[in-house]
Formats: sequence, structure tokens, C-alpha cells
Amino acid sequence: MLIELDRDAPLDQAPGRRPPPRLYRPAGLLLAATLLVTLAGAAPFASTFWRDLGTIAAAGDAETPIQLAGGRIYTAGTAGRDREVTAWSLDRPMRRLWATRVPIGMSYNPVSGLFGSFTIRQAGDVVLLSEGFATTALDGRTGQVRWRSPVAVTLLGTGGIGVAVERVFRPGTVYDQASGDPGPLYFSASGEPHTEPPVRTEVRGLDIATGRVVWTSAPGGSVTVDPVHGDGPAVLITSSDRLTLHAAGTGEVLAEAALPKLNGSGPVTATVAGDVALVGYRAPGQEVAYDVRTLRRLWAWKLPDFEGDTPDCRDVICSGPRDDLWVLDPATGRRAWQANGDVDLTVRAGMVLETKVRTGRPDRLADPLTGRNRVILTGWDEVLPGEPNGTVVVRRDTDSGQTFGAVLPGRAELRVLGTVDVDSGECSADEHHLVCRDGTGLRVWAYRI
Repeated sequence: MLIELDRDAPLDQAPGRRPPPRLYRPAGLLLAATLLVTLAGAAPFASTFWRDLGTIAAAGDAETPIQLAGGRIYTAGTAGRDREVTAWSLDRPMRRLWATRVPIGMSYNPVSGLFGSFTIRQAGDVVLLSEGFATTALDGRTGQVRWRSPVAVTLLGTGGIGVAVERVFRPGTVYDQASGDPGPLYFSASGEPHTEPPVRTEVRGLDIATGRVVWTSAPGGSVTVDPVHGDGPAVLITSSDRLTLHAAGTGEVLAEAALPKLNGSGPVTATVAGDVALVGYRAPGQEVAYDVRTLRRLWAWKLPDFEGDTPDCRDVICSGPRDDLWVLDPATGRRAWQANGDVDLTVRAGMVLETKVRTGRPDRLADPLTGRNRVILTGWDEVLPGEPNGTVVVRRDTDSGQTFGAVLPGRAELRVLGTVDVDSGECSADEHHLVCRDGTGLRVWAYRI
């Protein structure tokens, strides 16, 4: 590139005479603009921070998923009918903070010797360990057990409140599993089958720090309970005849709406997708949408009748078989855009992630309202699990190991983090760390983009 630095200078300048500063100004501005463009293009590479923090030698049981929560790593092993949980600090040098044993109880299967699904979440200085149907709250500083719940506890935002649901059945309705008798079954919060629906459902708001019940709602019959995230976390309870929105911290009723019967029957399904509550009826096959905050009725549509697998759309309102899959406008219920082939859909980083059904590989991140491409992900093998509005971390196998990349929420840009020499594809990530199982240990990296 040829740049004329002194276009306005006199042609016959006296030797040794320096041009006045004003004559450099146009050239300086041009050079600054050129450097700004050049550096902006290089920013994705220059600003990526990637550091190997080392290895945690004791990685727990190989069948237990890697757990990252609250800037820590948690490993878990088995000790008879107990879980042995260890917390590790990710500050350099990485070190063990504490180890504790947690009795699992009903979640343990004595025939197979296996526990239930295992997840760890952190709320302030409390660590919630969910194993099967039970939840145990540990002190984040010491690992000591603070309280236990025989049923699952769902966190509601960051306000230190959780919600537990327990269904109460009429005595004598427990299903005899040895009989094999046909008929519909209704399951308790601990997974016990019953032959009749519950007579009532108790929804309890819990103080996460102490396990104390802060509020209780006991609607009759069977209900669904969905957390409502965002500003002012809440709980939406859908019963056979109404929608009720409760404040997470106090249980106060914020909004309520009656649900009509269609063809003499009430709703049979309910779910929340973003800012919309969807209430489904079996006869006729219809779904009615309500605003999740005001409970104002938005729209209704007839559920499509098709054979084959139902598309997996999480936090996305979709319609049709997988080979003709459409995303609906949450405000109107009309078709907004068509998915890109045979894919499943879920919300990640504020966008819609399309994953190929046959291979499980990511295809792209799309704009949730228009379906336009935001980030192309072809060529990557996997998207690591994460929160709907959190960072997306992707992985692919290469000749020199595994390469990782990341997409920040709302940013239509994929940054390559680095390549690591580990054989295992079992990895987990949060907004600042990446961890992979490597032999009997865990390799850990820190990143920032």
C-alpha cells in the first residue's frame, strides 16, 4: 500500500527545515484510521486469553458428569450408599477445599448399585447437590450438610429461593409394579407410581440458606410448576382450571387467569418457553399461549397432526415434523421462519441453536425472530452443555488434539480459544473455565474473550 504522507507540503522545501505540525494532521488521521481497521480485524485473536491451569489428580467416578459451579469444580465418587463430594478451587494453584459424604437414601438403586442423575448448582454460599429425586444443601465454605429434601428443588433466579413440589395421593393407590396391570399411572415427586391422580399438590418456596419453608400453595389435583426467570423471578402454577403466578420470594399472587374447558375437558399439558406460557388440550388438539407475566391470552393454534418423532424444541415454540420444522412468532403464533433441515432446536447465548438430529453436531446459531444466520457452526463436533443465556463453547477433534471455540451471548462471532492434547471428549465449561477428563484426572484451562 502506498500512502502519501505529506500531500500538502511545499515542493521545494528548504533542507533541514521541519514542516509545521499542522501539515501532519491529515496524514496522522489517515494512519490512525488504517491502524484502527487493522487492529479491529485482529481483535478476536489478540484479545483471546487462554491459560493451562494444570491437572486435578483425583477426578471422582468416571460415570459422574464433570461439574462446574460458582467458579469451582466438584468431583464425586461412591462410598457404599453415600456420595463422596469434593470441592476444588480454580485459583492458581488449584487446591482441594473440602470433601464430604452425602447420604443419598431413596435415590440409590440396590439392584444396579447406581445412583440417580447427578447435578450441582451454587446459590451464594450454598451448594445444592441433586441426586435422583433428592436434594442436599451443603455449606459452600465447609461442605457440611445444611438441610435435605426428599424431592427435587429448583432454583428461582439469584434471590436465594427455591421451589419444591410434592404431590399428595389418596392412601391405597400405590401401583403394584409386580402385577403389570395396565392403565394410566401418576408419579409422586419421588418417582413412586400411583393408580389415581393426586388429591392435591403442595408447592413450597424454600429459603436456600436454611431449607425453611417461606410460603406454600396447595392447589387441588395435579399441577405443573414452571420457574419464570428474568427480573423478579416467579413461579407459574398451571392447574386444571387456572394459571397462577406467584412471587418467588413471598408466594404472593401476582396474576391469575381462568382456563376454559374445551369440549368439556381441561388442559393436559403446560410449559414455559421464554416469555410465553403454553397450555395444551388433548381434544381438540390445541395449544393456547399466554403472556408469562400478565397471563394475558395471546393466541391459539391447532396442534399439527403428523406421524413420527416429535421435534425437540427447548425454550423455542415450534411446529411441524422435523423435515418441515417452523419456528413460531411468540407474539402472534404465526410461522416466523423455517429451520435449516432435520434439526433439533434450543436457546443458547440468546440465539437458537440448530443441532443435526442424525449426527448430533451443531449446524448454526440463528436469530430467534428472523432465523437469519448469526454464527455458522459447521465443522464443529459438539456444543458443550450450558445455560440458555450463557456462553456457547464448541469442540472439535483435530490431528493435534481437541480445539475449542466460544460464542459470547448476543455476539455473532466465534472465537477460537485453543487446542489441547487430551484424548477424552468428556468436557465441561462455564463462562471462564474449561475442564476435560484426562485419564484418571481433570485438565483445567482458564479463558477470557
